[in-house]
Amino acid sequence: MKNENLVSGIGKEEFLKHVLANNPKADTSLIGRAYNFAQSAHSGQKRLSGEDYFHHVLNVAHILAELHMDSETIAAALLHDVLEDTKATKEQLKREFGSPVASIVEGVTKKIALKTTPEDRAENIRKVLLATIKDIRVILVKLADRLHNMRTLKYLTQGQQREIAQETLEIYVPIAYKLGMYRIKTELEDLCLRYLEPEVYQELKARISKKKEVREKEVRMIIKKMRKLLTGKGIKVSIQGRAKGFYSIYKKMI
Repeated sequence: MKNENLVSGIGKEEFLKHVLANNPKADTSLIGRAYNFAQSAHSGQKRLSGEDYFHHVLNVAHILAELHMDSETIAAALLHDVLEDTKATKEQLKREFGSPVASIVEGVTKKIALKTTPEDRAENIRKVLLATIKDIRVILVKLADRLHNMRTLKYLTQGQQREIAQETLEIYVPIAYKLGMYRIKTELEDLCLRYLEPEVYQELKARISKKKEVREKEVRMIIKKMRKLLTGKGIKVSIQGRAKGFYSIYKKMI
C-alpha cells in the first residue's frame, strides 16, 4: 500500500514541477493560484491525524496529476473542499478561476443521498453517475478524494472505518472499474479489505513479501520475453498480464 500522505511536505514549486512532468502543457498559473487560494482558505484547519487540512487537498491534486489530468481538474482538486469547509463562495471561485473550475468544485461538494442496503448498490452507483454527468471530471476528483481518505482511514473509529470501507467497495470501486481506472480500483479494494477483513489482509501481506510494483515489473519482463520468443517463431500475439492486488487474490481464494 502507498504511503498515506505522499506530499505532506511538498511546496508549490515542487508540486508544479510534478504537474508539468505529467502534463507539459499544464496551466501552472491557474494551478498555482488555486494552490495559494486553498492554502490560505484552509489555514489553521487540521485533520484528525493532526496534519494541516491543506495536505489532504494537495494529495488529492497530486493523485490526479499522476493520472495526467488537465489543469482545471487539478485546480478543482486543490479547491474541492473550500465551498464546504471555508467561507469561499462559488461566485468567488468563478471570478478567480472560471466557471468550469467552480462547477467541478460545486459538483464535488454536492451531497448525494445514498441508501445503505447492498440491494441498492446499482441505484447508488446510478445516483453518483447522474450527479456528475454534466462533467465527468467531478467523479474523477471524487475518486481521488476517496482514495486519499481511504489511505488515512486509520485515524477514524473502527465503526467509521468499516462503514466507509463498505461504501467504497460497493460504490466507488465499481465506478473506478467502469471508468477503466484500474490502479485506483485495485488500491481502493486492497484498502477496503484492510478494514473489512483485517486478519485476512495481514495474512496476505505477510505471505506476499514482494511489493506490487516489483511484481508488476516481473510481469512486464515475462510478457516481453514471451512476445520476443513467439514473434521470433512468426506467431502474431497480443499478451497482457498484471500483478493481482490483495483483494483480487482474496476473492479467488474464497
